[in-house]
Amino acid sequence: MTIRESSPPVADVTDRGSRPTTGSESTRPGDSSSYVLSSAAAKSLAVLRIALGFVFLWAFFDKLFGLHYSTPSANAWISGGSPTKGFLSGVDVGPFQSLFQSFAGAGWANWLFMAGLLGIGVAMVLGIAMRAAAAAGALLLIFMWFAAYPLAQFSSAGEATRSTNPLVDDHIINAVALVVVALCGAGATWGLGKQWARIPFVANHSWTR
Repeated sequence: MTIRESSPPVADVTDRGSRPTTGSESTRPGDSSSYVLSSAAAKSLAVLRIALGFVFLWAFFDKLFGLHYSTPSANAWISGGSPTKGFLSGVDVGPFQSLFQSFAGAGWANWLFMAGLLGIGVAMVLGIAMRAAAAAGALLLIFMWFAAYPLAQFSSAGEATRSTNPLVDDHIINAVALVVVALCGAGATWGLGKQWARIPFVANHSWTR
């Protein structure tokens, strides 16, 4: 997917064979349409993409080194702590709490979670492999939504969960944002999306873009 930018601020969707377009145009080989974005919109999506990447990368490094925010140094992964144990062992709501608790601290869960945080974060910051990263990130966030289970008003112990919205929380918002920046080709602005898309394998397999 590539993006072309120019100064006129337009936002339109046109058929490729129709009139010439201006603004920021996102296209993919074989597509039947061109997505025209203003330069400001393209840059705004790039900022959103980088911010999302930073969220994942920060979580990775905080859990890896224990940066004294959500993870104290004593619980850092490099110090023998578990990136998943604290969150998953504390799940006390929803129909899947026993399942999530059984995953807490498992070696495969730790490695899969940390690899996901790093891969998604790097892909978003650099603007490469964004479709695969968005799919993986959305899946991870939905998994965490079920663990948090905002539908529940009370925990298994009968305490109020203080859920503010039964459906849409920060996990859902971030999942939607990942999909949006991936589908809009936000990696082409302030990222390596254009160069990535020229790699032969990537050009022939749209899911890798």
